[in-house]
Amino acid sequence: MRLNPVVCLVGTLDTKGVEYAFVKERLLATGVDVLTIDCGILGDPHFTPDIGASAVAELGGFDRADFHSRVEGVSGRSLALTKMSEGLRSLLAELVAEGKIDAVLGLGGSGGTELLSGAFRNLGMGFPKLIISTMASNNTRPYVGHSDMFMGNAVTDIAGLNRISQLVLSNAAHAAAGMARGYEVTRGQVEASKPLIAISMWGMTTPGVMRIRKNLEDNGFEVVTFHAVGEGAGMEHLIDEGVINGLIDFSLPEILNHWHKGLFDPGCERMEAAIRAGIPQVVVPGAIECFNFGAVDTIPTEFNTEERNVLIHNANVSTLLATAEEMRELGEYVADHVNRAPGPKAVALPLAGLDNYCREGSQYHGIDVTPVFEAIRRDLDKDVELLEMDNNINDPEFADAVFALFQKAWSTHLAATAVG
Repeated sequence: MRLNPVVCLVGTLDTKGVEYAFVKERLLATGVDVLTIDCGILGDPHFTPDIGASAVAELGGFDRADFHSRVEGVSGRSLALTKMSEGLRSLLAELVAEGKIDAVLGLGGSGGTELLSGAFRNLGMGFPKLIISTMASNNTRPYVGHSDMFMGNAVTDIAGLNRISQLVLSNAAHAAAGMARGYEVTRGQVEASKPLIAISMWGMTTPGVMRIRKNLEDNGFEVVTFHAVGEGAGMEHLIDEGVINGLIDFSLPEILNHWHKGLFDPGCERMEAAIRAGIPQVVVPGAIECFNFGAVDTIPTEFNTEERNVLIHNANVSTLLATAEEMRELGEYVADHVNRAPGPKAVALPLAGLDNYCREGSQYHGIDVTPVFEAIRRDLDKDVELLEMDNNINDPEFADAVFALFQKAWSTHLAATAVG
């Protein structure tokens, strides 16, 4: 039985060995044990690792001896990094499954971050994973994906030790050691004991979501809320992973954002995972008529038109309106996805407003969203329950009705599960 938590320190010990040796010393000083893995492809490691690069390469189906020319491009260094990442992914999954490590920590520039993140982000939700990277001050989505991996900004290049890099790397070591020490305790505290229900929320649908969340929590459910500013992709991912037991898809502006590559584009088609997973769901087309860009002066010319009725949400976010044709297509999209979902399901339509932008006195008050409703009514399968109410989406009466629909879908799900 291990006496101390183990931090797995992973990376290219050929090019960044000095920095890794420093981090290893700092980790050991905290009282944790350290398991080192070399992923270098260019030369010999600065110090002897516990697991060498050749072992990682073998798991990735790659022979380091083949990489002699050190050329760049898809058939050179890029391929080598991909294969090493694949090997590391297999190795780390095995170490975690066998309970041999309690956290992973790596350092990288662009290439190293690509190698490490491809393996780290596939570790389970909650397993501590941290990369100190020169890429962390930029767009981190390509590296983090939908995982809970932490990325810390290296501030300087990871090329030698100095008073700045030593501070950053020391903090990283202490953070990884702390997460490793707390991993077992944390995992025990969050063991699933209640059904986990996801709700999509947007700023303009928040009051309705908050009321539904309270109703769910008061009735024995655990709730996870996803902000529909691109986080819907993470929700889709967790549904596919089997983490989410039920869904109230209450806010759908990401659909049009995806179509127009807007500010809140999730980078994927929404409403797909519930079809694959068959979980019980209630769908509300909240804020479906909206999509977004940044500040007004960043809106592409073709969208900055009178028809789009540009609304300044704040200094850095502009909201634009769907056309009548797009609203029809959006309604068809919703109906089609609900129809194809195999689990218990229902749809609710708030006829007096899809969000708070539609409240009296607001810029979108009185806009015509009937094409959305008409398309849903026309295309939704007749055996799918459709609730229509003369309320705004955020009215308490509507939120309570949506919760009641979900209770019904959940009961149907439980009955089917018991029979199965």
